Amino acid sequence: MRTNKMCALVGNLHRYDDLLPLTANRPLSALPFDGKYRLLDFNLSSIANANIKSLFMVFNEGETQSVFDHIGGGKEWSLYGIQNRFFIHIYQDFIRRADNNSSYYDLVIDYLKKSKSEYAVYMGSKILVNIDLRALLHIHQAHGNDMTVVYKRVPKDLLYKEDIIIKLGEDNLIEKKALVKNAEVQDVANLCTDIFIIKTEKLIEILREKQSENVLGNVESFLRERISKDTYAYEYIGYLNNIYDIPSYYKANMDMLDTQKFNSLLYSSQKVYTKLKNEVPTYYSETSVVNNSQFATGCIIEGNVEDSIISRGSDIAEGAKVSGSLIFPSNTIKANAEVSYAILDKNIVVEEGVKIVGTPEKPVVVKKGTHVTADIIGG
Repeated sequence: MRTNKMCALVGNLHRYDDLLPLTANRPLSALPFDGKYRLLDFNLSSIANANIKSLFMVFNEGETQSVFDHIGGGKEWSLYGIQNRFFIHIYQDFIRRADNNSSYYDLVIDYLKKSKSEYAVYMGSKILVNIDLRALLHIHQAHGNDMTVVYKRVPKDLLYKEDIIIKLGEDNLIEKKALVKNAEVQDVANLCTDIFIIKTEKLIEILREKQSENVLGNVESFLRERISKDTYAYEYIGYLNNIYDIPSYYKANMDMLDTQKFNSLLYSSQKVYTKLKNEVPTYYSETSVVNNSQFATGCIIEGNVEDSIISRGSDIAEGAKVSGSLIFPSNTIKANAEVSYAILDKNIVVEEGVKIVGTPEKPVVVKKGTHVTADIIGG
């Protein structure tokens, strides 16, 4: 396969208030996942595994520092080198200009032209999958439709109000589409994953049309609008989660403590890459008691940990108890403290004897850099 058969675009423009304070200064895609990954790693890895050499990403203003810190030069995802290119842009830089958004359109069109790719793949940021984009390309070529959209059959409780669900007709062509908030949803529905493949020339044509009509928008909204009876639907059968609020984010992480779900997402034929850190292994003292938990490198574990995911460089002192929790990097939980059903952002210190207690349905979230000196009991 020619190395420039596909180019890729990744959108990160959606903001979900129900994910605050975790997304106060970072995009959803930069949220930590399963101890050592970021959600963005899964899109980047799918792109790398498909040997895609050219990548375009758009973010909201004020949310890129964590992205640059994580991606660096892009080495882990083969995005560095003479033949490989990736571009990161700020959407608000364009919509502030008094040119009816022409700068944004011109930039994307220029990227698509210079990629010299026959096909363009678009991926959103809130759907967690590990997809084989080469298989998607093969199916798209075999059916010869203008556009192919990826979907998955999911239970009703996995849907967000702004998601698109689709009804399929003959030959997996889309018969009908609807927003969840406007539809009567069955117990199981076909969720549009906001992953699309389309001929590059056709995408350029769509962008020029919107530009000429002075329409303010972005690639994802235009592709969603384009879904019609001529659109082929490709079924993704691997692990999927839909992240749009604290409970859905918490559940996606907790799923990784289930061996079957963990293997389906992280140990399929599609390797997942992340930023490398050369750290010492995690140390478990004689006083530590660990059950059904995962630990990244560089931690010191002297207390009790159960049903939890502990990120890099965190310390859990003797007598401390952690259960059903997500602990982000560089946290310190001191002696005899208790953390249950909680999400602790980075650089948090929990003082001796302090209790942080939530529920599986409503985990307590402690924002980055907090020094916790008094109990936090959720309800």
